[in-house]
Amino acid sequence: MPAKRIHSIDFLRGVVMILMALDHVRDFFHNGAMQGDPLDLNSTTPALFFTRWITHYCAPVFIFLSGTSAFLVGERKSKKELSTFLLTRGLWLIVAEIAIVGPGWTFDFKYHMIALQVIWAIGISMVVMSALIRLPFRVIFIIGFTLVFGHNLLDPVEAQHSGPFGFWWDLLHRGNFVFYPYAEGRVLGIFYPFVPWTGVMALGYCLGKIFTSEVNETKRKLFLIKTGTVLLFLFVLLRFSNIYGDPNPWSSQKNMLFTVLSFINLNKYPPSLLYLCITIGPALILLAFTEQLKNKQSQMVMVFGRVAFFYYLLHIYLIHLLCVGVFYLQGFGSDAIHSQGSPFLFRPATLGYGLGGVYVIWILVIALLYPVCKKYDRYKRQNKKWWLSYV
Repeated sequence: MPAKRIHSIDFLRGVVMILMALDHVRDFFHNGAMQGDPLDLNSTTPALFFTRWITHYCAPVFIFLSGTSAFLVGERKSKKELSTFLLTRGLWLIVAEIAIVGPGWTFDFKYHMIALQVIWAIGISMVVMSALIRLPFRVIFIIGFTLVFGHNLLDPVEAQHSGPFGFWWDLLHRGNFVFYPYAEGRVLGIFYPFVPWTGVMALGYCLGKIFTSEVNETKRKLFLIKTGTVLLFLFVLLRFSNIYGDPNPWSSQKNMLFTVLSFINLNKYPPSLLYLCITIGPALILLAFTEQLKNKQSQMVMVFGRVAFFYYLLHIYLIHLLCVGVFYLQGFGSDAIHSQGSPFLFRPATLGYGLGGVYVIWILVIALLYPVCKKYDRYKRQNKKWWLSYV
């Protein structure tokens, strides 16, 4: 049983939380965010591409580590207690996605659009895991491995699933964003089909075994480095072959740099096998080298990792409020408040700054959130109230 939190997990989770804010700041403040895909090689620049691409590490690493944390919580609880916790926390996250997170993105509390995004994916995966953890450890690993390594076998049959079953297929696996009317003037958007994400959480759960007292640090470090390296090698091998692992093949581009960008431009919705290899692989290697990392900077990063959901909620509302301020500073009026299908978005297509401005606002957001998160982190550690494990 671990006597204390695993610092490397908190550090890595903090890193991806900070990176996540960069992507969301870009969504609200980059002057080209509403006019094209930053990963479109026909229109992007290398700087814009990597600003978006580096944030691909956020969702898979966080969901993977959520599984690891669940295993470690299970070291202190019975299977029944852990199952109940995962079920209730998962259901809470689904409700929070709809009731709290969504309005933070849109400022629309009349719910003209409900979007099932990453918090939904974590929540529904926890609900599934609440049942899976009752199975033998080996079976959990096989299920997780099958979902992650085998779900791309479903890619060729995507278009065949429509009609009454189409909604459920979209919820489970279909790529790209899809929208379903749920009332007059209101739609449900499915952004994160959850089957592969559940596989990621299941494999993360299995990784938790190496963080128990039964595994010494040297053995753990070697395992993490070897596994991370194997995943990167598998990525290069499969990606180069263009045979399996991602629905979008790479191709030669106008120069070597853009060919490399094509090579690493992978499918996130849903996350392809290769997308997961290139994100989880380096994450495992970083875990190996940060277990004993203890300095002022790493401690600051760990604060965000220990209060991740609290930070997540705050950062969405803070970024959107700052966007409202920029909206008026740049001279937009009430006629532009309604934009991108939302009556209160405050995000007309021409609002914003270049990438330099995006990075300045990103740093400002992190600086504003740190003292609040630090206080909440201290409060959590000094109090053992049951509800703190849900926020």
